[in-house]
Amino acid sequence: MASHRKSRPTGTRVAGIRTPALATAALTSVALLSQSANAAPEADEKPSLEEVEKKVGDLYRQAESATDKYNAAKEKTAKQRKRVDTLLDDVAQRTQKLNEAREELGSFAAAQYRTGASAPDTATFLLADTPQDYFDQTQLMDRMTGRQKVAVDDYVTQQSETMKKRQEATESLTTLTESQGDLKTAKATVQRKLADARQLLSQLTAEEKARLAAIEKQKQQEAARKAAELAREQAAQQQAQDQAQDQAPQQQESGSPAPGSGTSSTAPADSSYATKAEKALAFARAQIGKPYVWGAVGPGSYDCSGLTQAAWKAAGVTLPRTTYDQVTAGTTVPLSQAQPGDLVFFYDDVTHVGMYIGNGMMIHAPKPGTYVREESIYYDGESAIHSVVRPA
Repeated sequence: MASHRKSRPTGTRVAGIRTPALATAALTSVALLSQSANAAPEADEKPSLEEVEKKVGDLYRQAESATDKYNAAKEKTAKQRKRVDTLLDDVAQRTQKLNEAREELGSFAAAQYRTGASAPDTATFLLADTPQDYFDQTQLMDRMTGRQKVAVDDYVTQQSETMKKRQEATESLTTLTESQGDLKTAKATVQRKLADARQLLSQLTAEEKARLAAIEKQKQQEAARKAAELAREQAAQQQAQDQAQDQAPQQQESGSPAPGSGTSSTAPADSSYATKAEKALAFARAQIGKPYVWGAVGPGSYDCSGLTQAAWKAAGVTLPRTTYDQVTAGTTVPLSQAQPGDLVFFYDDVTHVGMYIGNGMMIHAPKPGTYVREESIYYDGESAIHSVVRPA
């Protein structure tokens, strides 16, 4: 007999009880909603002001790093474009010479065709009106053969050189295209980093912006304290050195070595450097108040390395364009021995530079949205200082 019992609905067991499929779906939905509710506050949680400040600072430094890459690509592009233009001019001139050589060969061929010129033989002698005509024609052909050989050699040389220069021009055009691509990529990176920083700052409330300004002011006060501390240290070193120099004649007369002689910890710049540094600093001070613009080298605006390059150029010293090239363009000195005019570099990736003016202070172009100004070299903390370089 057929069974009349109803089949049991399928489902899952919860704590040993089989539950209907509908109930299972309901329980699953409740669990998911619960998880979403618990996760929502975390997703909506805003970063702290300290986190925003750090993130914005990181973005500005990344923008400066990209700016250096932009500056390097821009410089390379300009040099490569100049090389391409020179090569193309050279190719045009060589092509003109090649055409002239080809025309000269053509004129010889036409002359031979018209005269039927060939090696002199008995028939030529018989056809000559007089013996003198034969000898005149022979000398003419001899001269033409020599000139023709010179023309052929010149044509071959011009053709070879023209092809070589055309190949160089093609390769240079390829390099130029690559440089232009690097320039475009670096520019896009700078713009993206700056846009991200602006977006972060735009999300702050008025109260948060005020608190952020207070944090910045506190940092500036600490930076000023550290600058004053460095100034005192440098003054003490200078005083000790002056005393040692004053005592040196007396010590020499008595036969005793001067205190600290041969072991001085200071390395003062010579007078010629001081003269150049004074000119460079005079230029830098004249730029105070001009806006920071990435990639700018003046005269209306500057980025950090653009300012130091222009300042030292005014003193007759040529510096490379980027910070990571400028940091190798001189002698590295300890921070305690920094002299006015020295370049102070920042961060592990050497993405910022300022010009030291003494007493722990510098002139620099800080970042987008700011202006060239005097500021403590500790503006971003002591750990941010990478090195000090004397460029001349």
